[in-house]
Amino acid sequence: MRVFALSDVHVDYAENLHWILQLSEQDYQQDILILAGDVSDDMALLAQVFESLARKFRQVLFVPGNHELWVQNEQHDSSLDKFLAINTLCAACGVDTSLVEYEAVSFVPLLSWYDFSFGEPDRHLKRAWRDFRACRWPAHLSDNNAVADYFHQKNIPLLGTENNTVISYSHFLPRIDVMPEGIPQERRRVYPVLGSDGLGEQVRRLNPDIHVYGHSHVNQSIELDDIKYVNNAFAYPGEAHLSRKRLHCVYES
Repeated sequence: MRVFALSDVHVDYAENLHWILQLSEQDYQQDILILAGDVSDDMALLAQVFESLARKFRQVLFVPGNHELWVQNEQHDSSLDKFLAINTLCAACGVDTSLVEYEAVSFVPLLSWYDFSFGEPDRHLKRAWRDFRACRWPAHLSDNNAVADYFHQKNIPLLGTENNTVISYSHFLPRIDVMPEGIPQERRRVYPVLGSDGLGEQVRRLNPDIHVYGHSHVNQSIELDDIKYVNNAFAYPGEAHLSRKRLHCVYES
């Protein structure tokens, strides 16, 4: 059994969708795919991708990213309603969003959102970051801290998971120091919306062997505090200099 990591496929771009659809239907039948969010905000495209990948892999594991929760031009009243609808869609397509175990390996999904614990957004980011316009949360989730807390609460029952090997995965970054040191200062203005220290604390409590994440579009494989952090973002068509543009195997038994 091999475990592959992939995120940020953004199949709204035709070439990205084509790459997903042309993956072999024979080569990965015994393998697991961790799909760490940002497939599409379009529910029809999500269903197309889920159905395609479910035929190709033994199991597809998924956590939604920020793009999935956009509700502009959608029939959902809020991003939370859409989150619940995506879970229903995953179940219908045979895509797993819960704790699963295969061959003494536990796979732990960790939900999150950014809460500005990585820094405060500047005026430019507040204007430019589409989530601030495309996401719509119900009144009891009135700010990013409340949204992050809502998702983190859902992770708590999973944090005691133990097995020979534990692999956790999230869309958002669990710690900002997974970002390479060479990122130019002007590119760091997006850091406030990359992840959450609260998610990082949950990863430390779980103490997995491997944690897969996405969102940053900056591919990475780094060991910090005895946990291997891996990002394999497919990313936008013009970002080949940042991403591998291929599946990446993170574990093999």
